Amino acid sequence: MAITPPPANAPHVDSWLTDMDGVLVREEHAIGGAAEFIEALQSNGLKFQVLTNNSIYTPRDLRARLLGSGIDVPEDHIWTSALATASFLAEQRPSGTAYVIGEAGLTTALYEAGYTMSVRDPDYVVLGETRTYSFEAITRAIRLIENGARFIATNPDVSGPSAEGTLPATGSVAALITAATGRKPYYVGKPNPLMMRTALNRIEAHSEHTVMIGDRMDTDIVSGLEAGLRTILVLTGSTSPADIEKFPYRATRVADSIADVVDVVHERTPSAG
Repeated sequence: MAITPPPANAPHVDSWLTDMDGVLVREEHAIGGAAEFIEALQSNGLKFQVLTNNSIYTPRDLRARLLGSGIDVPEDHIWTSALATASFLAEQRPSGTAYVIGEAGLTTALYEAGYTMSVRDPDYVVLGETRTYSFEAITRAIRLIENGARFIATNPDVSGPSAEGTLPATGSVAALITAATGRKPYYVGKPNPLMMRTALNRIEAHSEHTVMIGDRMDTDIVSGLEAGLRTILVLTGSTSPADIEKFPYRATRVADSIADVVDVVHERTPSAG
């Protein structure tokens, strides 16, 4: 499938947001053209952020993992659902307290945002991704929510891939807690456009001049659309060509892979008109 052309009068692009898994990497292996895409952004002096709903890892961890795949992304160009969640909570209730189910990516982000981890009457129960969900931790979260703690989750993904097969993810555990408490969480990560807006604010970008690249119509593309961005769907991840017409909204452009977007970066920069 050839990349669809942009509107002739589309504004120039000076900022880019891109999903990570399914766009740049697949199970920690670089997708063809990913390294060249990041190099094109940097050589053109463009602002960009690599986004991920995965809250397990810190930006430093993710930089190392991407570098191991041959993709050089600076640490401050990585925006995770954990960082977006910490930013949101710091604005909502500065210097608050939270009971957290998650890994270092989430707890580090919350600490750096001024939050204190607590099991005694916390302001929030914050649920993120982890590979060690325990019955004890989930039970404690349920009781804290019943006692008045507000329920936040980093992202709504119900499953994730692994070399061995499907893994349960944040959304699945959130559903369990909701079933027990009757309380639904507020999800900060994609498809909430809040994650896009916080990423834009981080690099002082305007939605009119920004493009979002993703592999999922139901998270990446819809959240980009709702944040007022142009979008590019790549077909190297979750959404297949046959799936596209099932959705009531469309991406601005569709490409086989990120390799097809490298030339777009050059052609839509301010210098290229």
